[in-house]
Amino acid sequence: MYDIITNTNLIAGYANKDATKSFMKQAIKNGIPGSHFKIFDGLYLSSIGMGTYLGELTTVDDEKIENAVYESIKSYAINVIDTALNYRSMKSEKNIGQAIRKLTEEEKISRDEFFVSTKNGYITNDGDYPGIDVMEYIQRMFIDNEIIQQSEISSGYHVMNPNYIARCIDKSLSNLKLETIDLVYLHNAYESWNRDVSQSRFMEMLSQVFEVYEKYRDNNKIKYYGLATWSCFRVKPDKKDYLLLDDICKLAQKIGGPNNGFRFIQLPFNLVYNEALFLKNQSVENEKNLNILNAAEKLNIGIFTSVPLLQGKLFNTKIPEYINSKSQLVKLIQIIRSAPSIIAPLIGQKQAEHVRENIQIANIPPLSKEQFLDCIKILTTNR
Repeated sequence: MYDIITNTNLIAGYANKDATKSFMKQAIKNGIPGSHFKIFDGLYLSSIGMGTYLGELTTVDDEKIENAVYESIKSYAINVIDTALNYRSMKSEKNIGQAIRKLTEEEKISRDEFFVSTKNGYITNDGDYPGIDVMEYIQRMFIDNEIIQQSEISSGYHVMNPNYIARCIDKSLSNLKLETIDLVYLHNAYESWNRDVSQSRFMEMLSQVFEVYEKYRDNNKIKYYGLATWSCFRVKPDKKDYLLLDDICKLAQKIGGPNNGFRFIQLPFNLVYNEALFLKNQSVENEKNLNILNAAEKLNIGIFTSVPLLQGKLFNTKIPEYINSKSQLVKLIQIIRSAPSIIAPLIGQKQAEHVRENIQIANIPPLSKEQFLDCIKILTTNR
């Protein structure tokens, strides 16, 4: 059985109400509108977050990502940072850890003022040892040591063995240099397993993962957990990779009780991948025909969104003049950050000029509910 590893050389703290509110107040003093921050479970979180998916395994990109995290938080425009254990073969987590160390040592920002999320489940190697590929790393570290079996790796290169999940959390804590991670997602789990197991078997496996997460919550190693997804909340109920959010919430309550830590999901949402808004594929108790945004609100689940720019592919898309802005970046981000139930889109950034551009969006208030609905009408006129 897995044991929780203690590392004393880590930064204490986690995002809390008072500190994130203090962060918001300083942002307002710097000219950023208060409406830029969304309140969820008492936390004041920026309506733009930073993602760390893309980049090469080079020292140049290490420095760029570290500086991007440092500048984003120091600007008081962004206090949401997202990563995953497998992003750039653990190097993105390590770069975030270096930035956090620098910020806290300079006493510019306290650890409690920003929210860090990571993900686990996928197999990965360690980018600091480029001579060892993914499968060799997994063989040496996990299979040879009888932590997992080869058969427990899905066709989607994913593992849900509780021992593996526990060690992933321990590794993320070490990489990020944190005593507590604010949010840990299980990463694209059903997308990686639905070809190999039935949904009922998947839910059994998921319950074991949730048990690990709850144990780490009890030991103050993580505060929340969730599902980072690609398709399962964006397809029709008759599709093989479909999941009902209400079922996941009920499972979490069964494992962790009414105060369980399952409070967030992540899914793609942009002007092309717009199912979160337009596909009514969810139900909550007796309420049917809900989109995932409506369902999440009813279940008190916060949503972060991925690929808001579709990795840059949307910059050449013709977008109707739905807001008073000529900036393609603002057009792409403003509708997403203003959608109901969305806390923040996660924008990948490492180039200094992109960091500056994204920080500037924080100076623009999100759309009001009425403005959002008006914009949806404009954007869907020719849909």
